[in-house]
Amino acid sequence: MKVSYIDTKVESICLHIVGNKMADEGIGFSKTHLVIPNELKDTLLKYFVSSFNTEEIYTFYHHSDLLLNEVYCYCSKIFAFTECLYEQSINLAKHLYDNSTHPKIKMGEFYVVYFRNCVINNQLVDAIGIFKSENKETFLKINHKEENFEIESETGISINKLDKGCLVFNIEKENGYLVAVVDNTNKGSDAKYWTDDFLHVRPRKDSFNQTQNMLSLCKSFVSQLPSDNGKVEKATYMNRSVEALKEESVNVETFAEQVFETPELVSEFKQYKESYQKERDIEIDDSFATASNAIKRRATGTMTTIKLDKNFDINIHGGEQYIKRGYDEKRKMHYYQLFFKEEK
Repeated sequence: MKVSYIDTKVESICLHIVGNKMADEGIGFSKTHLVIPNELKDTLLKYFVSSFNTEEIYTFYHHSDLLLNEVYCYCSKIFAFTECLYEQSINLAKHLYDNSTHPKIKMGEFYVVYFRNCVINNQLVDAIGIFKSENKETFLKINHKEENFEIESETGISINKLDKGCLVFNIEKENGYLVAVVDNTNKGSDAKYWTDDFLHVRPRKDSFNQTQNMLSLCKSFVSQLPSDNGKVEKATYMNRSVEALKEESVNVETFAEQVFETPELVSEFKQYKESYQKERDIEIDDSFATASNAIKRRATGTMTTIKLDKNFDINIHGGEQYIKRGYDEKRKMHYYQLFFKEEK
């Protein structure tokens, strides 16, 4: 997904304060739109949009009817009549407050922003930004008075890191819009309220997310396999999975046979895929085009690395036929044999 903000303008901003509902902190509503000095508009634009990864795109959804998704409906009203931004920003703040019930959720500034002239896949569209800043930083301020200097500290928001946000692009409305999401404080259940409860979004079913989901499925499936013969087999399966996903397209039936080979394991993988999709509310098509950038972002992690006590790591990138595992009865220790032609 290619997005450009070269000609994007911040048209209007509404700012409120949203607290933790469990702590009964309430909401602080502004009385009107935020007045933006011209010299700050470029700085604000950078703060709002620079943290987004627009390769991974989401859409609004609801399990029974998309029109029951609150954020989707409020954004639809703003796109239809931009003058209602302030009114809908209040509705959005209330909806966020209703979902801010985890005890670790912090009070913070809540912004609803209207952007003009975003370019997404070479199409000019407007966008709505919804942001929340929760973390404050301390800044030093130096004052020069006559021949002396004074230093003082101020607490504020760093423009280099957005805590939470989403950009809703006015395109594909019927499918839940195209939505980019940022959640830099997502460290556990206390932060999932932003994407799951408040926005209620899920990954868009495109080649990027299909590839990511397939690789995640393989990692999950391989990780739960027994490892009686060490980790070489698991590393082999993961390397085969990555190589298969580097093809321009994937057929799941052919993929399973290519990666897992034995009929028993292929059948087990297919069954696991069905339960995996249901548990995560995703759908991996039987055939789909792949995206190589999704493979780069989702490395195989530690599954292709064998850690031996605290002494050695073996990284397996292929050539599993040249590594053998055994047991030394005299030392009462396991060992690996590695066969190679040259040392680099």
